Amino acid sequence: MHSLIVIIGPTGVGKTELCIEAAERLGTVIVNADSRQMFREIPIGTAAPTADELRRVRHYFVGSLGVGDYYSASMFERDVISLLPVLFAENDCVIMSGGSMMYVDAVCNGIDDIPTVGGEVRRQVKAEYERDGLEAMCRRLEMLDPEYYAVVDRQNPKRVVHAVEICLSTGKTYTSFRTRTKKLRPFNILKIGLTRDRAELYARIDRRVDGMMAAGLLDEARRMYPHRHENALNTVGYKELFDYLDGLCTIDEAVFRIKCNTHKYCRKQITWFKRDESIRWFSPGNVEEIINYIDNSCRNTHF
Repeated sequence: MHSLIVIIGPTGVGKTELCIEAAERLGTVIVNADSRQMFREIPIGTAAPTADELRRVRHYFVGSLGVGDYYSASMFERDVISLLPVLFAENDCVIMSGGSMMYVDAVCNGIDDIPTVGGEVRRQVKAEYERDGLEAMCRRLEMLDPEYYAVVDRQNPKRVVHAVEICLSTGKTYTSFRTRTKKLRPFNILKIGLTRDRAELYARIDRRVDGMMAAGLLDEARRMYPHRHENALNTVGYKELFDYLDGLCTIDEAVFRIKCNTHKYCRKQITWFKRDESIRWFSPGNVEEIINYIDNSCRNTHF
């Protein structure tokens, strides 16, 4: 049986470097599971693989979308599951890596078969959200699906907006589609988690933010400003710089908030991943140990 090597961990932990080295050593490819790195216009703020890294190892789902394109975890599941047989025809194992928790879970466990939202409904709900804001959208969801409203993260616009879209496009509650049935996969899944001391991780994040600013993140945010209401830009780094461009804070305040909000997102990722007992945790510095673990696990699976 072929193996999908899932390398996960919080933002800034060192997934990119480890995955590229592992892929080179194993002679395989990388499937990107970072939902923001899929948008081609924002490589700096998403810490997307560099041109050199992309030349070293073939990547999939990096820079494959425009910021206005609609994409979801269910679409990612469909696309990856369709692609893997092609990749497995050339590779005994394939690496998938990223910090987007729902995208990783969608491939590993499956996701509920949520209907695709039509373009007209999506435009209508987007216009309402931009006009009336998140609080009004939450009230709309409470009327349409009080059960999901009670459990959804009401500070997450993407979740709230998508649930409203489903309710309006199907005439049913979003809850009615949430069966949470785990799907069996025709390949082995090996999960590797990367972890660091919290203070070290925060320091790495802060240095990376400073590096992004030096690399031109502010100019990237300026280019994206006309598209600021796109869901792809509702993310740490751009929201804070948009506030700066609106005159709501200084550039130093914006950078400080980017760092703090990235720390907060990092903690959220750690909490999510810690629930999964199938993950084997390593320090990113233990490259040989990780490669040997992958190699031995794949050999034992294939024979």
